[in-house]
Amino acid sequence: MEGKLTSLVGNTSTEIQALLGDRPNAKLRGKQIGGHLYKRAVDSFDAMLDLPADLRADLNQNFAVQPLEVATHKTSTDGVDKLLVHNGDHQVYECVLLPYEGRVSCCLSSQVGCPMGCAFCATGLGGFDRNLTAGEIVGQYLMLQRLTEKRISHVVFMGMGEPLLNLKNLLKAMRILHDEVGLSYRHITVSTVGLVPQIRELAKENLPIHLALSLHSPLDEVRDRLMPVNHKWPVKEVVGAMRDYQESTGRKVTFEYLLINGVNDTPEQARALVPLLKGMPNVVNLIPFNWVDTGQGFSRPSNDRIRTFRGILQNAGVNVTQRVERGHDIAAACGQLAGQHKGKFAKREQGEQLKPLPLVP
Repeated sequence: MEGKLTSLVGNTSTEIQALLGDRPNAKLRGKQIGGHLYKRAVDSFDAMLDLPADLRADLNQNFAVQPLEVATHKTSTDGVDKLLVHNGDHQVYECVLLPYEGRVSCCLSSQVGCPMGCAFCATGLGGFDRNLTAGEIVGQYLMLQRLTEKRISHVVFMGMGEPLLNLKNLLKAMRILHDEVGLSYRHITVSTVGLVPQIRELAKENLPIHLALSLHSPLDEVRDRLMPVNHKWPVKEVVGAMRDYQESTGRKVTFEYLLINGVNDTPEQARALVPLLKGMPNVVNLIPFNWVDTGQGFSRPSNDRIRTFRGILQNAGVNVTQRVERGHDIAAACGQLAGQHKGKFAKREQGEQLKPLPLVP
């Protein structure tokens, strides 16, 4: 936006030093400012008391600390905080603080909206606006960190957008989270719908991050309808890329599996999943559908159907977990809160709804 000051968030300490130019002690001041921004999540230059007063005044005139503004803040009855944020342009996106016993995690967005068009996703209903900058990505983490006295130790890129479509900014954000904030790469998870070239490109970076694939069916005819990306990179190809990623990085991979009643929760699909993943260190994370109206008539499976699906996998030796569901009362499914907001968020044209999927017994 015109007249908006450049935020220092999204720059490394070395880059902040360069931005300081010929100001006195730029190297030292860059390091100090970086420490305040990333290790202490300070939200104003005036709070950086080890900087000279004249430098703080100078910084206030020429730079900003936080690139983001909060449009909506909701707290659930189970302790989850969800923020709807923007950088002043009202193109809104979401981030979530997830406290657990023994650790605090957060879920970050990588894009405003999402172009992938998955049939079950509230974000996909809104279409796509743009990629987020590294500063906007890291800025979400810092805003969430200010909401808790405990250190956020785990980051998942499972918010709005397809992270691997914004790989350059994603990589810089992850390096800042590691190098500047001090997070372990092993506590960072990136979720993808399955962009095979980008999966292979990410593997070449040799970062010990955790990669999760939104699989949702082992059958191409079902996944084609759920996820348009499957037309380009079908199940066998994308699982092969995940297998190569696992072998290249030595990291166990995750297969996210959203259970939708009568669509992909059948015993047939559970049995088809077993040989597909054989011999690869992995975990299948089952996620019962968190209802959102996508025009598809989707619903959550019964507990019996969930138990049957899970039991088939476990009896075949597959490592299975089931996601702990949080924040239902604050529109916690990704894209739900943004879809309720009256700010800028792309919407599908009228009549552009995806054709409903037929249900099976």
